[in-house]
Amino acid sequence: MLTKIYGSAVYGIEATTITVEVNIAKGIGYHLVGLPDNAIKESSYRITAALQNNGYKLPGKKITINMAPADMRKEGSAYDVTLAIGILFASNQIQSEIIEDYIIMGELSLDGSLQPIKGALPIAIKAKEEGFKGFILPKQNAEEAAVVDGLDILGVSNILEVIQFFEGDLEITPTIYNIEQSIQDSLENLDADFSDVKGQESIKRCMEIAAAGGHNIILIGPPGAGKTMLAKRLPSILPPMTMNEALETTKIHSVVGKTSNIGLMKNRPFRNPHHTISDVALVGGGQYPQPGEISLSHNGVLFLDELPEFKRSVLEVMRQPLEDREVTISRAKFTITYPSSFMLVASMNPSPSGFFNDGNSNMTSSPSEMQRYLNKISGPLLDRIDIHIEVTPVPFEKLADKRKGESSSEIRKRVIASRVLQTIRFEKEENIHYNAQMNTRLIRKFCPLSKESTNLLKNAMEKLNLSARAYDRILKVSRTIADLENSKEILESHISEAIQYRSLDRDGWLG
Repeated sequence: MLTKIYGSAVYGIEATTITVEVNIAKGIGYHLVGLPDNAIKESSYRITAALQNNGYKLPGKKITINMAPADMRKEGSAYDVTLAIGILFASNQIQSEIIEDYIIMGELSLDGSLQPIKGALPIAIKAKEEGFKGFILPKQNAEEAAVVDGLDILGVSNILEVIQFFEGDLEITPTIYNIEQSIQDSLENLDADFSDVKGQESIKRCMEIAAAGGHNIILIGPPGAGKTMLAKRLPSILPPMTMNEALETTKIHSVVGKTSNIGLMKNRPFRNPHHTISDVALVGGGQYPQPGEISLSHNGVLFLDELPEFKRSVLEVMRQPLEDREVTISRAKFTITYPSSFMLVASMNPSPSGFFNDGNSNMTSSPSEMQRYLNKISGPLLDRIDIHIEVTPVPFEKLADKRKGESSSEIRKRVIASRVLQTIRFEKEENIHYNAQMNTRLIRKFCPLSKESTNLLKNAMEKLNLSARAYDRILKVSRTIADLENSKEILESHISEAIQYRSLDRDGWLG
């Protein structure tokens, strides 16, 4: 007897429906075709044990299973339940008329219980698009898939529940997920807050500008100045994710199995990879390509602590994703594109010893050592970082001050107001949402300068020996500063503040 049952495969962050055809005929053998990987080939052992332990059996006949489309590679153990239910139907051990209305996925344990799967959200989205009534999957993934409206999400604990559901002996209540309430709760439960930071008012101002315009930022200062503490609080002042951003971010994390039991990702991701990371781990890849850190930080923050300690090759592979806001991984038979629109926050010491320009420290570095240290960061990478700011240690008086600083929620209100202006400004532009994404054409259109502002910028570039690459960055940052003050025009004060944030572009900065 021939039975058709449906599963799904995830490529990149999109799912493709897989038709599993099970045919049972006279003879003996178990034949699995359709480019399965080793994890799927081993499924026969898990299925045999799971069925036996729940009162069913693998028929002693010739079982042929085809996973169509047969020329597309399938991987992972999530097809165990799909194959097991298909075998039970084809061998007439169970019967149902609704089997083709559902996508079925799940990994089996030997006792028949289900283990969580990867990619539940993209699979649910595809199932709804293709008109399936529901999606049967492990309970641990049910909240994540329930984000999709109009699809019955049936979370089950073991294969017996699936069998009883199809035979009509068990009614499974679809999982419901309250998205609006979940997002509101997440904003109230942020741990890190800017009110914890003592002093550093100028750096907080910088972080606010970076958050408002989506600008990349690098913090330069000695150990203990508060660079990491400030960076970790940046997500707390970013605007809440829109529904589309939350879905896209959750899809990426779902593909690598990081979303079990959390449903929709509400908070913007903050990724902090160690400096020993490889280029593949950072941008993504592998034999079966997986998203890297730059994609896992999509719609959030990628923090690179001690930037010069990263291998130069690792930093260089970030250049194109920073510009294109996506990364394409190519293999001989397929190409996968992952989104990677993130804010880069980097920190570094100004010298190998870390105490350059610190009169209180005996540790010094020679100019040649410092130049060699700073040369680890290429000009083209610095070109993509809009704001460079020097962080100085906090004096004891401010550390001992018991007064709380301005809270993240207050700063976030100003950031959101600024982002609203930018959303209106770029509503007719495709894939442009905030100031940092402006290209040269948009800079010329939205950053006009008065004669006085132009002269100020001209004098600053000549006197401070600012490089040509700083020009557009200064205009972008000054546009954001103007937005924070709800000013339609870019004033001289906005330009002069933006010029201060280009430390590493100044000739003779070391001198």
